[in-house]
Amino acid sequence: MSSVRPLFVVAGIGNGTGTGAATARLFAKSGYRVALISRGPEYLNKPATEISQAGGEVLIPIHIAGYGVWKPFLDITEDEVRESIETNILAAFAFAREALLEFTKLELETANEGGVAGNARKRGTLIFTGATASIRGNVLTSAFSASKFGIRALSQSLAKEFAKKNIHYRLMRTAIITDRTKSQRNNPSWEADQDVRLDPDSIAKSYLHLVEQDSSAWTWEIDLRPAHEKW
Repeated sequence: MSSVRPLFVVAGIGNGTGTGAATARLFAKSGYRVALISRGPEYLNKPATEISQAGGEVLIPIHIAGYGVWKPFLDITEDEVRESIETNILAAFAFAREALLEFTKLELETANEGGVAGNARKRGTLIFTGATASIRGNVLTSAFSASKFGIRALSQSLAKEFAKKNIHYRLMRTAIITDRTKSQRNNPSWEADQDVRLDPDSIAKSYLHLVEQDSSAWTWEIDLRPAHEKW
C-alpha cells in the first residue's frame, strides 16, 4: 500500500471565494495534498493560507487563463471565436493530456488506499466543470456555447477511452454565490436564500463524492442546480 498522500489539482481557483477554493479546502481536510492553479498569484494567497493554517499541504505550480464572449452572433469576430476555442478547448486538451500521462504511470489503487474508500479502484480522476452552455445554446452565447460543448464532448470521449484506468466527470452549474456574484447582483435576499443559488461548499461535496465512487458505479456527468431554479 502506498504511503504517498493523493494529490488534488485545482485548475482555476478564481478569486478564492468560489468552487475551486471551496473544493481545495475540503480535499485538504480529507487528507489530500492540494495544488492551486490561478490566473494570477494575487488570488492564491487567501486559500493557500487557509489550507496551510488548517494543516494542509499546498503546491502552487502554474497559472491558467479563462475566456468567454457574449455578443450577438454577427458582432463576434473570428479572432474572438479562435481565442475562445484556444483558451477553453485546447487548454482542456493540454491539461487532460498531462494528467492522463501521469495517471498511466500510477499503480491501480486498491480499496481504502490513498484516502479513497470502498472499491474505488482507479489510477486517477479528472473532473471538468462546465456550465449550462455546455448542453444548451442561447442568445449571445454562440461562441461561448461552442467551446463549452467542445469540452463536454472531450470529457465524454476520454471517459470512454480511459475507463479502465480512470474516470472523467463534468459538473454543470448555474449562478454560484461568490464575492463576484454578490457584487453583481447586490441582492441580499438572493444571498440569503440557499434554494435559488449554488453554494461552493455544497459543490465541493459533490466533487469529493465523485472521486470516492466505487468503480462498480461511476458517474460521467452530474447536473447540479438549486431547488428553485427555472431551467
